Amino acid sequence: MRYEPKVNASKEFKEIAFDFAKPLELVREAISNAFDAHAKNIKIGFEIFNDYGTDILKIILEDDGNGMDEEGMFAFFDLGNSINGKSKNAEGKKDTIGEKGHGTKVYFNSSKIYLETKQDGHLIRATMNEPYKNLFNDIIPIVDYETVDSEGNNYTHIEVFGFNNNSFEKFTHKNIKDYIYWFTKFGSIEKEFGIKDNIDVKLQLKGLDCNTYEELSFGHVFPDESKSVSALFDDYMTDASNYYCAKKIIEGTLTRFPHISYQAIFCLEGNKVKYLYNEMLSRRGYSAPRGAYSVQDRYGLWLCKDFIPIQRKNEWIVEKGTEYTRFHAFINCQNLQLTANRGSVENTKAAILEDLEEVARNIYMSFTTGDAWKDLEWLDSEAEAYKTDESEKKDFEWRIKRINSTKIAKVGDNVLVEPQSEGAVFSLFIQLMGINKDLFPFTIIDYNTHKGIDIIVKGKDDCPIKHSKLFYVEMKYYLDKKFNHTFRNLKAIICWDISTNLKNNEEITDLTGETRTLEIVQPENASDYTRYYLVQKRSDKKIEIFVLRLYLEEKMDIRFYSRPEDSCF
Repeated sequence: MRYEPKVNASKEFKEIAFDFAKPLELVREAISNAFDAHAKNIKIGFEIFNDYGTDILKIILEDDGNGMDEEGMFAFFDLGNSINGKSKNAEGKKDTIGEKGHGTKVYFNSSKIYLETKQDGHLIRATMNEPYKNLFNDIIPIVDYETVDSEGNNYTHIEVFGFNNNSFEKFTHKNIKDYIYWFTKFGSIEKEFGIKDNIDVKLQLKGLDCNTYEELSFGHVFPDESKSVSALFDDYMTDASNYYCAKKIIEGTLTRFPHISYQAIFCLEGNKVKYLYNEMLSRRGYSAPRGAYSVQDRYGLWLCKDFIPIQRKNEWIVEKGTEYTRFHAFINCQNLQLTANRGSVENTKAAILEDLEEVARNIYMSFTTGDAWKDLEWLDSEAEAYKTDESEKKDFEWRIKRINSTKIAKVGDNVLVEPQSEGAVFSLFIQLMGINKDLFPFTIIDYNTHKGIDIIVKGKDDCPIKHSKLFYVEMKYYLDKKFNHTFRNLKAIICWDISTNLKNNEEITDLTGETRTLEIVQPENASDYTRYYLVQKRSDKKIEIFVLRLYLEEKMDIRFYSRPEDSCF
């Protein structure tokens, strides 16, 4: 007994037609068909018309290629019937993009398809009504057509109505244009390898947000290589590495498949270079067009077939991080096997992909070990040195201004400078301890101004450290209602002043949420000083606050005054 397996034709049509997930893939397929027909002029337009109160999307696709005969028209609507796959060039190699008979099925996601095509004096008009609805109901849609004689040049004209359920948002002019230059034959990278067969092809484009057609020129856009790094630094200074561009174009054959060739172009580009030619890149301070994307979302390494990018393989050149964003890179190989919707190369033999990965890594390594990487490192080091120099200049100027406006106090041979920061409070404290070691009622055991509470102290007595209770003392420029340490083990706070929004009997909160109340005790006599404490109702322990601005004035009669213009200190 024998049985011949059957195909559920309507379901296969539906699966293939609905497998094209991105609406702009219709544009890719239309352009591929135009190139396979050897067109020199292509026209793609999007417009909306109103049908009984409903906005209907209409897509117009035209080219002046070879047109179709009846067999070609059947193949256009058929599934898996591609006459292009049989086409060979003079060397016996396939010279067309289409090969599976799947691409134009993307048009079936619509309410109507109208095809008008002429080849060698024969004009065909064909219409398919409600392809989407019929396929949804597992019915193969019917094509009605007529053939008449007609003079004039060959051409193809297609109108697609209600595509993708009349979803409009993807069909803005700049979004379509970007897609064309990145993911269609019209944006092919082939020019970079000296292939000029299609250099004269023109495309007229009009998105939904435009009233007129724009003429586009063939080929993916690559930036020019940058001039010498020294000239680049002179022009852009600290931003020079962002304007750097180096390019490598390499052709060869695979290690285990010497009969299989590849073509590779790697551009190492700074982000500002990308911004100069790619208006769709989103960036800070720039109002990007609808459909914009980030450098991370688009750049890196792309595998291509027919010189059209298919799938990114950034992991081939960078294992982690975003270093791949420096590259605008493509490797083309005609032996890649694509999925039905041309969205992946994973149908390709694993050994071929492994050899291509080796090619990619070798080119990447030639950059990282070559002059280009050294140029970037030099630019980065020069930029860092320039930034440091500029920063030091600005800091010096700022400090000179501060010196001229800072208040000082003279104590014997010592000059005290009014602090402007927490670090300066600590410096003043050290100076004061050198002038009068008994000024504060504790002895410093250890200090660390970089992490945690600043100083560890013990009582001012002759008891050895190992038998003494140790406490913290914290330095502050201004004391405020929020204290960024804990009150636990805190004996004192030394600050220059207290914030004006902190009054007597108001609460201060530490980082654990514990609160203490500010208590201000006025001097009892002329030899006394104003005392500040943080107190807690359920505790006898008081944390003393030494407010240096008042403490020095009342305790040592030290007053700060503006530095005279003729001051030598």
